[in-house]
This record gives sequence, C-alpha cells and structure tokens, in this order.
Amino acid sequence: MNAHARNTCPTADSLVLRPWRPDDLGALVDALGDPAIQAGSRAPVAADEESAGRWLRVQEEGRAAGLRHGFAVVDPELGDVPAGHVVLSFAAPGAPSAEVGYWTVARARGRGIAPRALEALSGWASGTFAGSGLVRLELLHQVDNPASCRVAEKAGYALTEVLPPSPLWPREGHLHTRAL
Repeated sequence: MNAHARNTCPTADSLVLRPWRPDDLGALVDALGDPAIQAGSRAPVAADEESAGRWLRVQEEGRAAGLRHGFAVVDPELGDVPAGHVVLSFAAPGAPSAEVGYWTVARARGRGIAPRALEALSGWASGTFAGSGLVRLELLHQVDNPASCRVAEKAGYALTEVLPPSPLWPREGHLHTRAL
C-alpha cells in the first residue's frame, strides 16, 4: 500500500471517515463508556482521557504497521464530533481476508450511519488493497444482536456461518462475509 492510500479517507454520501484525532478524546471517552457499544463490540472501556489516549495510540500504531485502519465517522449534520467508528483489521500483512467492525454513538443510531460507513470502508478496502491478495471481508457479531445483522445485510455482507461460543464471544456468533 502506498503512503497516499494510507492517508486517504473514504466518504459515503454526507459522511466523512477520517483518522481519530487528539481533540476527539472527550467524545471517545463518552462513546467507549456506552453500555451498548461495550455489549456489541470488543472496544475497551475508556474511563478517562488517558485511557482514550492509549486507544488512539493503538489505532495509530496499527495504521503505521498496515494492520489496522480505524476511522472516526463524522456526519456533518451532527457536527464535527465523531458519530461512530469503523475499522479494517488484518491478522497479517497480505492476508486474504480482513475483519471489519463498527460502532455508533447513541445520538447517531437509527440514522443509517453504520451501513453507509461500513459500505464506504468496504469500498475503500477494495480499492486500496486491490492486488495485495485481499479477497474477502468478514464481520462478526453475537447472535443476539439483530441490529448488526441488518447493518451487515445493508452493506452487502451475507450471513455465511453461525459460530460456536468462544472466549471473545460468550454466545453463538454470526459470520457475515463480503467478497471483493
């Protein structure tokens, strides 16, 4: 991947996906403390700006290593404060599949932000990593999260497998995939 692609931000309709910034720390603390985000994702709890700062550093380090590409989702209609997060994660450079994830803050839910942001991230991944061996994107969620099923379907991710419980997911899970 070239340096230009690493710094390019995908867009979707009126949404902007951009790297997280230090001035997002307050919004990040609020988001990562939301019980709905904690229940539906593997995001860590960030009780204060110091712990949110550590999360930001993990995002930056992952981007620098080419293994994790996380973006703040901004809906200009809601202001410049992030309304959510989308991420593309590789297990290893050049892997044939990558995992996508997302969350939205309470004030942004029900506005169609998650599927539009996931669609933008998926298109960006396809264009950015074309020729690098990436052929499939995967979205995982617990079976008791029907909202994530709807988001996955709206963004073109088909339900391909029901997964058994695991240490990361205490209940059965769904694997949704999208070919590139």
